[in-house]
Amino acid sequence: MTTSEPPQDVTRRPPRIVRPDDVPRLPLPGFPLPGPGETEDFWARARGTGTPLLAPDPQGSPDHSAVMFLWRGTPATRAVQVLPNKIGDPRAPEGNMMDRVPGTDVWHWSLRLRDDWRGTYDFYVDEGDGPEPGTPGYWQWLRTQRRNDPFNSSTLPRRWDGDPVSCAELPAAPTGQDWLPRPEVARGRVAAHEVPSEKLGGTRRVWLYEPPYAPGHPEELPVLVLLDGEHWQPQLGLANLLDNLIADGRIPPVAALLPDSVDSGTRWTHLTCRPEFVAFLADELLPWAAERLPVTGDPARTVVAGQSLGGLCAAYAAVSAPGRFGNVLAQSGSFWWPDGPQAEWLTDRIARTPRLPVRFWLSFGEQEWVALPAARRLREVLKAAGYEDARYREFNGGHDYLCWRTEIADGLVDLLGPFTPTP
Repeated sequence: MTTSEPPQDVTRRPPRIVRPDDVPRLPLPGFPLPGPGETEDFWARARGTGTPLLAPDPQGSPDHSAVMFLWRGTPATRAVQVLPNKIGDPRAPEGNMMDRVPGTDVWHWSLRLRDDWRGTYDFYVDEGDGPEPGTPGYWQWLRTQRRNDPFNSSTLPRRWDGDPVSCAELPAAPTGQDWLPRPEVARGRVAAHEVPSEKLGGTRRVWLYEPPYAPGHPEELPVLVLLDGEHWQPQLGLANLLDNLIADGRIPPVAALLPDSVDSGTRWTHLTCRPEFVAFLADELLPWAAERLPVTGDPARTVVAGQSLGGLCAAYAAVSAPGRFGNVLAQSGSFWWPDGPQAEWLTDRIARTPRLPVRFWLSFGEQEWVALPAARRLREVLKAAGYEDARYREFNGGHDYLCWRTEIADGLVDLLGPFTPTP
């Protein structure tokens, strides 16, 4: 039976669910492949066009393509695995192993994908210096042999650390143009601060974005609280997005607070529906910001946002403190949490609670087979509970910042609305 208090001491991992449908791998590549002695022209083409390569859909659909990932091996290469975000099943890793053209250095793997797909991906390359394939520990070892795509210049900063991750966007996929700095746009100011917190004990680093001011700006600024701030600002440059959306009048000038998650362990501790973390956001962080900027105290103009566990936490914050947070922007939220007894705890709490003055904006990737069942149940619970203004949508992608960066722009525009300066 679900209790009113969040569960504690639960497993720190998502449910282990087998992928319900097959990876859409093509039995044959959609491209002519070179034979022995014919590879130089092939690789020159790949370098010139960039990878993955695209070809017409072999089934003739105008909104699908054949997508071929390529790796150039060495004489020592024994195997190559490619993992596009959530297009694969960790319990069946052999399905993502690339094929080698006999007598060549060409390794290939082809999919049939809808043309609005976008995603990050990695290669894992066995150069013969590890366990034998098929032996215990092989798959675990192979996951330590990560490489990016040398034929693809499109990358995204990787979460936490490491080299940038390769990314691909098919022709109909939403683009990340809103994230590019525009020289003609007025820029806001961003600074990192150490915010004292009795609730958390010590201090918490927070990035504060102050928008550029212009004639007719609102007297009180709407507020965005965006979790996992250490990635959204230093790595991805959220300020560029906010500058552009404000300049285009798509959102009003907004103040943004981006708390640091510190590390993966701290993140699991604080973002899994912890009352003390919500108290930090509502009772310490927002008042701290109000001492520095003319921010609103109106929950209807305050957005709390997050992704994955951050999406779960954002929804929990609004449900727990609707007098401070009136808008939830949750992307790929971990509403399955916890794995085991009391699964989907927050959804059950929402189902048992009278409708709150909170707006929900939710989005999930079509490839997120672990998250989607809980996401769709939450959608139905919100509808039954009277949240007629809740927004829910699914995008063609995975659990991926490449997707979340365009989705967050759409969510902010929907929740904060277009802005016309007063004369």
